[in-house]
Amino acid sequence: MSDTSTPFARAGLNDCWNKIGVRGDGSCPELERHAHCRNCPVYSAAAAQLLDAELPAGHLDEWAGHFSGAQLVEEAGTHSVVIFRIGAEWLALPTAVFAEVATLRPVHSLPHRRNGRVLGLVNVRGALLVCVSLHDLLGLEKAPETREDQARALHRRLLVISHEGSRLVFPVDEVHGIHRCPPRELKEVPATVAKATATYTKSVLVWHDRAVGCLDAQLLFYTLNRSLA
Repeated sequence: MSDTSTPFARAGLNDCWNKIGVRGDGSCPELERHAHCRNCPVYSAAAAQLLDAELPAGHLDEWAGHFSGAQLVEEAGTHSVVIFRIGAEWLALPTAVFAEVATLRPVHSLPHRRNGRVLGLVNVRGALLVCVSLHDLLGLEKAPETREDQARALHRRLLVISHEGSRLVFPVDEVHGIHRCPPRELKEVPATVAKATATYTKSVLVWHDRAVGCLDAQLLFYTLNRSLA
């Protein structure tokens, strides 16, 4: 008997994005080229096919029951962050500062620039943007690369951030995505956090048994822009 438990299955679609894509285990080889499933032609074709499919029996009754039921109320003060990893550290910045997630591309060094925070210039959609190192700014320790790290190299990305007219790019080893963060999930920065990291960390988010440092975007941009002067 065929599986009809999801809209994709009922429409005869293979929802690969939920299995090997960004919502699955990330093993799809096409991710290296497209960066995200939404940029893949397979995803676009599946969306078009799903929209053209006939509504299954009971569909309207199902959604009527959904909207007539009790609605979840979002906790006051909840805000959105993007969680990413640099080395062994999981970090987060407000979603509002992110402009784009891009694939890795060549970084062209700048002459007479000895500041380790400035890596060089990178071309993103025809625009030359300054690429900076949060690894250097936060004073993160360099850990020896393991076989697991080499296998996860596929997930490395460039993140484009923008704040008050300033646009910068920085490399990360992995991007989890957007997380809705209620105040009760935030903890104070422990004294054991390295001084450089603690300076830019406003709070710590406990996420999937990991401690995620929520960075101060305004202070981060202020310091990085001073490094470019």
